[in-house]
Amino acid sequence: MTILFQLFVVLLLARLFGEASHRLGQPTSVGEIVAGAAAATAVAWLAPEFPPLADLPDSPVVSYSAEVGIFTLILLAGVEMKPAEIVQRSWRSVAVAAGGALMPLALGFGFVWFLAADNPDRLPLALLTGVALAITALPASVRVLEDLGLMGGETARVILAAAVIDDVLGLILLAVLLAVIETGGAPAPLALALMLGKVALFFGLSIGFGWHIYPHIRRGVAMMQAMSVEASALVMAALAYGALAELLGLHWILGPFMAGMFFEPEHVGAAVYERIRMAVASLVNGVLGPLFFFTIGLSIDLTVAAAAPGLVAGLLSVAFLGKLLGAGLPAYAFGLSPRQAAAVGAGMCSRGAVELVILSIALQSGLIARGNGEAGHLFSALVLTAVVTTIAAPMLMRWFLRDAQPVSSEAARAPSPAPSRPTATAPHRGRRRNDSR
Repeated sequence: MTILFQLFVVLLLARLFGEASHRLGQPTSVGEIVAGAAAATAVAWLAPEFPPLADLPDSPVVSYSAEVGIFTLILLAGVEMKPAEIVQRSWRSVAVAAGGALMPLALGFGFVWFLAADNPDRLPLALLTGVALAITALPASVRVLEDLGLMGGETARVILAAAVIDDVLGLILLAVLLAVIETGGAPAPLALALMLGKVALFFGLSIGFGWHIYPHIRRGVAMMQAMSVEASALVMAALAYGALAELLGLHWILGPFMAGMFFEPEHVGAAVYERIRMAVASLVNGVLGPLFFFTIGLSIDLTVAAAAPGLVAGLLSVAFLGKLLGAGLPAYAFGLSPRQAAAVGAGMCSRGAVELVILSIALQSGLIARGNGEAGHLFSALVLTAVVTTIAAPMLMRWFLRDAQPVSSEAARAPSPAPSRPTATAPHRGRRRNDSR
């Protein structure tokens, strides 16, 4: 009964705050994060008098539901993108991902290196901050683009392709961070080379399977003439890809995206593709997405802003400037308009769950801790930074792309010529209004 009540409260608050956010002209994800923050504050006041909600911030059921939300968000992102689009934008996306990861990494590392001059854990703390700020949360970026109705636009394609590459860079940086935490020094060249080899092997196997085997399986399943069978095959492929990533020591989050990318209308038929795409989008935007963003809001500790205002202000400045300049300048150099390039930088600001995973690893290792003190303030400040940047990203993107038109799902799948510094996202027939808004 407690579990059912908690899930009911979480979903109710997320939907109410999300609708209020939409009516105020902001994406629903902003309201869902605020709902989580409001719930965390209310629980702190009401828990002694209302036990069913006492453990809501640490509820494993809510946490697992958010994990499923991440899975479906990533799967939807892959379904919305064609493999050829990443290939066509490979150099642009690599440049955007590299700049969007390396600049905040360097700025965050230097900022904490300067502040923690007398701390014996100066190196791992500085590296932890740099890695956390270098991450781009692909699930958050997907939901923001869905909210804005721009999933199929040129800006969205660059952001998603760069975010995937950024996730790979993040995995490599995370491996380096873990080695530094364990040994107190830089990882051995052999260990780093092994991690790079695992990344290359995962993408080689995924792409080879997707190009040569996946289409035949899809056509065989399509002969059963049952949409539920096709949906099951899609989810099983996503699980298999995720298991392969974990088997190689990578993060499972890469699996659903790779599986979704090879789910194409050319292989399953346009009608089946559109029905399943709409079903996944409805599940994500109606249930699992709100649960995911609600849990991000639950992690906010607003007291750190008063306890360590300089630390919070510095981290926020580094987080925004690192992404806006690091990702925006390469996007502009590779042909996007100033507004589109700025929107790419803003879209790369979303962090959320991926950064929280890194911080949880640091917590388990004993490098940082919750509560007071320098290390405790750093943990809370980084969590607050992740939430604030995730809230601000859709607002900044909406402002930069205020003249852009929504993109239909058909246009998202149509091949598009490489732009020569366009002034705005090319207009398409508006997509039918659904719950993603």
